[in-house]
Amino acid sequence: MSNRSKALKLTIFSAAAVLFMSCTTQYRNHGYVPTTEELEEISLGVDTRDAIAETIGSPSAGGVLKDGDYYYVRTRIRHYGAREPKVVERQIVAINFDKNGIARNVVQYALEDGKAVPLVRRVTDNGLGDISFLQQLAGNIGNFDASTFSGGGPL
Repeated sequence: MSNRSKALKLTIFSAAAVLFMSCTTQYRNHGYVPTTEELEEISLGVDTRDAIAETIGSPSAGGVLKDGDYYYVRTRIRHYGAREPKVVERQIVAINFDKNGIARNVVQYALEDGKAVPLVRRVTDNGLGDISFLQQLAGNIGNFDASTFSGGGPL
């Protein structure tokens, strides 16, 4: 076997190896959700926000208000080659508090419990449609009235 054919085979093998390795599935984990054992340590009606933060850690997100509920969110995303990443697992633990900051309820949600929420983009219509700048400029030729200009002098 000549050196040229060995180099060609090595190049083909290397290209195939790179192609196969780039198509392997990769998973990325984002966020944190307390374990079942940690959630069992919470005493509903007794533990406060601070006690829960000490016991199981700070939440991923808080409620809208300053003294809102705690939300722990964990997401697992699958990346496969050049395809769009896909969320394959999502866990959410919500801890609800009363007005005094005492834990009242612990609720767990999964990806299957969620609903797709369509996002609506609201844009104010300017009434121009698909008219380009040059079309707008050409459309205004001849639409000026000399009497509306207040310069006093000739145009």
